[in-house]
Amino acid sequence: MAAAISALNAKIRSNPALSYFCSTHFWGPVSNFGIPVAAVLDITRKDPEIISGKMTAALVVYSAVFMRYSMAVTPKNYLLFGCHFVNECSQLAQGYRYINYWNYGGREKSLAEKAKEASTLTAAAPVAPELVKK
Repeated sequence: MAAAISALNAKIRSNPALSYFCSTHFWGPVSNFGIPVAAVLDITRKDPEIISGKMTAALVVYSAVFMRYSMAVTPKNYLLFGCHFVNECSQLAQGYRYINYWNYGGREKSLAEKAKEASTLTAAAPVAPELVKK
């Protein structure tokens, strides 16, 4: 059994593409891509009111550190760099949304828009039953 496993391992390691595919240089970044994917989805779908400023700052630092690390290891891990580059950009965008919402009037603008929508719906409510009858 041990000889068969050694033979399989030697076969995998002799092919550079297969060796890379079976390494942590590939699977580490692939499994880590969930973080930037979630960040991009948050940017497109979530309200800025729920953004955590502290967590966003921590993720900006985390991604910057690992972008540097991915270029410092031998061989350079470009897939890991790409993963953290996407996350860095996403977290910076989240940080902008956070600062804009809480510090530069985004919250007030959002609340005003919600109030305007509510008043429009309230004003249209008495008219709606009449339209249904016609």
